[in-house]
Amino acid sequence: MQQVKIIECPRDAMQGIKDWIPTKQKVQYIQSLLRCGFDTIDFGSFVSPKAIPQMRDTAEVLSNLDLSATQSKLLAIIANLRGAQDAVKHPEIDYLGYPFSISENFQMRNTHKTISESLEILQEILNIAEKNNKEVVAYLSMGFGNPYGDPWNVDIVGEWTEKLSAMGVKILSLSDTVGSSTPDIISYLFTNLIPKYPHIEFGAHLHTTPNAWHEKIDAAYKAGCRRFDGAIQGFGGCPMAKDDLTGNMPTEKMLSYFTAEKVLSNINPMSFESAHNEATKIFTKYH
Repeated sequence: MQQVKIIECPRDAMQGIKDWIPTKQKVQYIQSLLRCGFDTIDFGSFVSPKAIPQMRDTAEVLSNLDLSATQSKLLAIIANLRGAQDAVKHPEIDYLGYPFSISENFQMRNTHKTISESLEILQEILNIAEKNNKEVVAYLSMGFGNPYGDPWNVDIVGEWTEKLSAMGVKILSLSDTVGSSTPDIISYLFTNLIPKYPHIEFGAHLHTTPNAWHEKIDAAYKAGCRRFDGAIQGFGGCPMAKDDLTGNMPTEKMLSYFTAEKVLSNINPMSFESAHNEATKIFTKYH
């Protein structure tokens, strides 16, 4: 029986919310997710508090989590060397997530760095991670298309995959930052990249409108992808997306797809229902 890894992204869901979510509530929500059986929880980020005020308590959230009974690994997003140095101080963190965009425009918007500067930072982050027994998850932003006018095609994605592979990236998540992916492009990229780079674990970080989720998951899974990012009820997504209906891939939709396809995901349905209720409490109160 096939098996997939589900990465739950409460950080992605919460980071764009303007109203402050109290640390205690973040801890309670993430704790409920840790009971579900997710492979990894993208729980917080070590980035500038000015850029993402909601994540300024990431270290405090981490210190209050009870990790004694979970198999889930923890991932923190970083955007620069300082973030990497802060994150590696915490032995509980397994993965450093670094957003690398193949769009010059988006890289500047996201991290105020050019692509060449970002490449240098990524290399240093890979070195820091190796010294501190962490793994880097590189997110290839604009992996499925580019609405900003930069050149984009599947060959460009292939060229960047080759460069990142040569640098030592072992987990590469293709990111559909603004929901522009189509099943054809999703299928083409995974079908071609997965066999070419067997040492890389490819992931799908897909954003979607409410009616397009099935065709996107279906295309990625059938093209060989086995690592999927999601957020309960599709909350969050890129604040720069032009369409208000474009959010994260809803975790419950993914789980229904994998259940129908008879694919193992290790998610405990009762625990997931409890976490789903916690998500509703947070996101209806703070939005």
